[in-house]
Amino acid sequence: MRAVIQRVTRAAVTVDNAVVGAIGPGLVVLLGVGREDTEDDAAYLAVKVAHLRIFEDGREKMNRSVMDVGGEVLVVSQFTLYGDCRQGRRPGFERAARPDLARELYGVFVQKLEEQGVSVATGVFQAHMVVEIVNDGPVTLLLDSKKEF
Repeated sequence: MRAVIQRVTRAAVTVDNAVVGAIGPGLVVLLGVGREDTEDDAAYLAVKVAHLRIFEDGREKMNRSVMDVGGEVLVVSQFTLYGDCRQGRRPGFERAARPDLARELYGVFVQKLEEQGVSVATGVFQAHMVVEIVNDGPVTLLLDSKKEF
């Protein structure tokens, strides 16, 4: 499972001109599910995201988590995180999970994040979404449950 984490001042996701999820200060998680992923991958990443210390403390050091600052998380499914662009000009998605598995593990990730005590908003799985992100910092990090990077 892969995630792009962005610290934000606010973010929203729109489907068919209607806002379906919005947050104030917190994190946007663009989440990709791979063919080999399991519930363990979802749980690992959820705990990692909830406790990742990327918010500044009083000394301007990244020492606080989204939970510490009372922030929210917007989770958006994004299978293109498994796009392989090493050859040719069109990405291949062989390593991305099929929609049924991806939907299930996306749900597990959201549930596990909520179990950590984090307020979570979501996009709509498999919908065409417009995502507005106001990056704070900017701070953007990459996570991979298999620790490939």
